[in-house]
Amino acid sequence: MQKDGFLVGAGGLCGVAGVALAASAAHAGGAFTGTVSSFLMTHAPVFLAIGLFAGGRFLRIGAIVLLVGLVLFAGDLLARDFLGGRLFPFAAPIGGTLLIVGWVLIAASALLPSSAE
Repeated sequence: MQKDGFLVGAGGLCGVAGVALAASAAHAGGAFTGTVSSFLMTHAPVFLAIGLFAGGRFLRIGAIVLLVGLVLFAGDLLARDFLGGRLFPFAAPIGGTLLIVGWVLIAASALLPSSAE
C-alpha cells in the first residue's frame, strides 16, 4: 500500500483550518465560522485515514468527492461571514449534496470486493 499524499495533505490542511477557525469563532464570532470549524475537524481524520492507508480507487474517488463538497460548503459559509455574501448561488447546497454523495461512495466501497478497487 502506498499513501496518497494529496489526501494526507488535505487532511492536514482541514485540521489546521479547523483549529484556526475554532479560535476565530471563539474570539471574533461569526454565525457560520464555528460550523465550518466543526465540519473541517470532523472530516480531517477521514482524509488522513484514506490517504495513509491507501484504500482502493473507489474509496479515493469518494474521498475526493467529499473534499470538493467540503470546500464548496465551507467556502460558502465562510464567504457569508467574512465577505458578507455567498461564494456563488447554490454553493452550499451543492457542497452539501456532494458531501452526502461522498459519504455514500465511501460506504459503498465497503461492498466492493478488494479486487474491484
